[in-house]
Amino acid sequence: MVTDHSTPATGRPRVAVLFGGRSSEHAVSCVTAAGVMGAIDKNKYEVIPIGIAKSGQWVLASGDTSQWSLSSAALPEVAPSGKTVTLAEVGGEHQLIVTEPNAVPQELGSVDVVFPLLHGPWGEDGTIQGLLELSDTRYVGAGVLASAVGMDKHFMKVVFESAGLSVGPYIAVTDRQWLTDAEAVRKRVDKLGFPVFVKPARAGSSMGISKVDSLEGLDAAIEEARRQDLKLVIEAGIVGREIECAVLQGRGTEAPRTSMPGEIAVAAGEHQFYDFAAKYVEDGAAALSCPADMPEEAISRVRELAAVAFDAVGAEGLSRVDFFYTTAGELVINEINTMPGFTPKSMYPQMWAASGLAYGELIDELIHLALTRKTGLR
Repeated sequence: MVTDHSTPATGRPRVAVLFGGRSSEHAVSCVTAAGVMGAIDKNKYEVIPIGIAKSGQWVLASGDTSQWSLSSAALPEVAPSGKTVTLAEVGGEHQLIVTEPNAVPQELGSVDVVFPLLHGPWGEDGTIQGLLELSDTRYVGAGVLASAVGMDKHFMKVVFESAGLSVGPYIAVTDRQWLTDAEAVRKRVDKLGFPVFVKPARAGSSMGISKVDSLEGLDAAIEEARRQDLKLVIEAGIVGREIECAVLQGRGTEAPRTSMPGEIAVAAGEHQFYDFAAKYVEDGAAALSCPADMPEEAISRVRELAAVAFDAVGAEGLSRVDFFYTTAGELVINEINTMPGFTPKSMYPQMWAASGLAYGELIDELIHLALTRKTGLR
């Protein structure tokens, strides 16, 4: 039996769309929110846009999706406000409260579910999930632990290896290791062989990632990554095709659902890999083929391993799992993203669309999953 979560005043569940945030992926989050707010069924749900400014302040945001578009000339940003929004329990209900200096707090009413469209630290890493868990509020997507593991590329790999998934050669570099013995770090990287990819351990959307072809370029790449995160992961380059698979939590006790695998093709030119500009800014810089041109056996294997990765980190709601498909036919897992890019042009919804689940239907299913799952330990 499905609980009726409708709000008496409107007859529709109230969905707080939460976006922006303190991370370097603030603009990407705004664009994701624009996509979701433009596609969500307003006849079925009442949408409350809540922006998080880079300062961390929660504010009532505009529902005008054109305000949150992304271009190479201007990045959208949630502006601070004299009015602050908080989520509090009032009379046994989860209420949105607006406060401002020298004014009586204003109640905006109850919230049935939060859709946290936040990327990177302070949003995708378990922090906002912990806040929502403490307030006993239902929300879309992975919980605290899965979000934290999925955000940290080092511990993600540790979990994948323990689940029997094939992980490429890598090293993790902490702030202390780099500051106290940089030469030892260089020697460890040199043993990996070149090229290598230097990555912030806890950033997404390809922020701060560099491809390094020789030891001479390593220090500059490390310092660039450290601008995003003081903990790094440095991975040996793997010769293979980049294959992605979208995973959607099953209903009830059902197994995770997987899309047909997709393959990213980055246009020749400035992009040596699938970087931020290719993902979000430049039209035509990247294209998705779904299903990927692979043997049926390989397609089945990708989907099977994507579900294994989803379960390995304890994910809920949605995730995108990325692999390398080598010339020898081996599938090496690259990463899991528990809140993947979710604009209409992002790979996660595109793969589901190619697999028969349209963007609006996908949003509806994610909200349904959040509304019907238990709060607290599960």
